[in-house]
Amino acid sequence: MKTVLISGGTGLIGKHLCRKLKEAGYTVGLLSRQSSHNSDIAVFSWDPAKNEIDLNAISSADYIIHLAGAGIGDKRWTKKRRQIISDSRIKAGELIFKAVQESGEKLKAFISASGIGYYGTITSDKIFSETDRPANDFLGEICRKWEQMADRFEESGIRTVKIRTGVVLTGKEGALGRMIPFVRIGIGSALGSGKQYMPWIHIDDLCNIYIKAIEDKSIKGAYNAVSPEHVTNKNLMRTLAKVLRKPFFFPSVPSFTLKILFGKMSGILLDGSRVSADKIISAGYKFEFPDIETALKNLFPER
Repeated sequence: MKTVLISGGTGLIGKHLCRKLKEAGYTVGLLSRQSSHNSDIAVFSWDPAKNEIDLNAISSADYIIHLAGAGIGDKRWTKKRRQIISDSRIKAGELIFKAVQESGEKLKAFISASGIGYYGTITSDKIFSETDRPANDFLGEICRKWEQMADRFEESGIRTVKIRTGVVLTGKEGALGRMIPFVRIGIGSALGSGKQYMPWIHIDDLCNIYIKAIEDKSIKGAYNAVSPEHVTNKNLMRTLAKVLRKPFFFPSVPSFTLKILFGKMSGILLDGSRVSADKIISAGYKFEFPDIETALKNLFPER
């Protein structure tokens, strides 16, 4: 039975991925700054801020999945917050790399989260693919450095995969969790122009892509983890209202309001371009939820 060690395993994606991995027959370990009484999952201590990690975590792992990272949309992007966002991904990954080198263990694969922010916070007619260069803005720079950190594993001879993730749909949590209350009381509306694209993915498809990255040795390098259906913010909100059987007639939330509320972080709400899923599909992955209506009906079966 193979063991998968996960950083950030107690977060939104990590919790779902742990469950999926266990269902698939894997032994799961977590890197955590907090102790746990969950007897089903081994928990190993680490503290990236203090450069501390339990080397027993590395010696027990066949695969490592690096999900750790402070939430991009949780708080305004102050200078301090930007540093936290960066360090929680990049320095944390560097700590894992150092521990792997010190342990002398040979991983079967290192799989790192990344984001479609790699392509920039912009709205354009372009459909971005894995061959495009990183953007020059804050998120593009973060993702570039994040992936450069992962490339150190590849350079050391370990198969490395980078999963550029879109907006993850998980029902009552995450991005949808913030939209649902407004839609349920009948005041759901688009953000800004509503014409910006929202590359999205159902949580089950994302977890299945991670499992494919573990099991398929031909999977190497960067892959976009987004649905093949391109959806604008307005279309997503309209479909969500339809699935929940609620009206959708309120005017869009003005861009200036979001800029006042969120500052530069508002860009992730007001801008977005299409991102291609062709590479992961060509690698043999078949989406369980390829269109937004099917995905939302699955996430809200009770409606």
